[in-house]
Amino acid sequence: MKTMIIGTGSYAPDRVVTNEDLAGIVETSDEWISTRTGIRERRISLGQGTTAMAAEAARRAMEDAGVGPEEIDLIVVGTATADHCFPSAACEVQGILGADRAVGYDISAACSGFIFALNTADSFIRSGVYRTGLVIGADNLSKLVDWSDRSTCVLFGDGAGAVVVRGCEEQETGSGVIRTEIGSDGRKASVLTCRSRTMGNFLTGTKPEIGYISMEGQEVFKFAVKKVPECIEQLLSNTGTKMEEIKYLVLHQANFRICESIARRLKVSMDKIPMNIECYGNTSGATIPVLLDELNRDGRLSSGDKVILAGFGAGLTWGASLIQWQ
Repeated sequence: MKTMIIGTGSYAPDRVVTNEDLAGIVETSDEWISTRTGIRERRISLGQGTTAMAAEAARRAMEDAGVGPEEIDLIVVGTATADHCFPSAACEVQGILGADRAVGYDISAACSGFIFALNTADSFIRSGVYRTGLVIGADNLSKLVDWSDRSTCVLFGDGAGAVVVRGCEEQETGSGVIRTEIGSDGRKASVLTCRSRTMGNFLTGTKPEIGYISMEGQEVFKFAVKKVPECIEQLLSNTGTKMEEIKYLVLHQANFRICESIARRLKVSMDKIPMNIECYGNTSGATIPVLLDELNRDGRLSSGDKVILAGFGAGLTWGASLIQWQ
């Protein structure tokens, strides 16, 4: 059984926050942000939660695929910012869509969440457990950002992306998910964190508090520019694929300089690495499916194109998937 991506969708809030807007609340400037990150604006939710964004991206993907809610067997959401500790965002999306026969749950791998979720759905489909699934990457990072900290608040935005995946017999198609490589290194967990909730209770005499995103930027940069090329090269080696066969490297949109460094390490042109970070910032688990949806809807993907999706995130986590477009 082969897992094919048969539809894509994405959603971002209407509210645009520019670098000039942020210069009004922290000591920064459009030049400082754009030259260091490639970001010029981002979308910020005005109260719309992760579930609502994920459900809208899923609706658009299902419309693109021509699939109804009654056909969905599985919903996997890669998110670090679900609206609730429980229920999961996936269960809430299931309820909104009316996908009554689907099983749903979340995966927490931060910015690598979509790759991990895609790998999970692919495994279920290959094994014959499920046939049609929704894979969603969605995050609402604006609620985790300390808006007085210019080292983090300039980086992040809100959004969601989704794909519909379906199993087909190997002999019916050469397209689909070919292979995925994922990994994690908990020894470096402290370089990118966000405390969930402090352990306040009546015995300690304190109330639980929510934390903010904390990041050692240089450590994350060094990790990303080393691990992502290694993962991509491992993926190519394990599938017997040459870089010349790859049309696009759809990379996690964390920082333009990171993507440039990855391109140099892999000895490829930036023409092979599409970017949209200037419009959205880092939307965590949403960046890869949002960019993939843009490529699909802009007609930049043709049948038979080989594409690598690759990301990295807190954990530390990383992953890459080789797909052949249908």
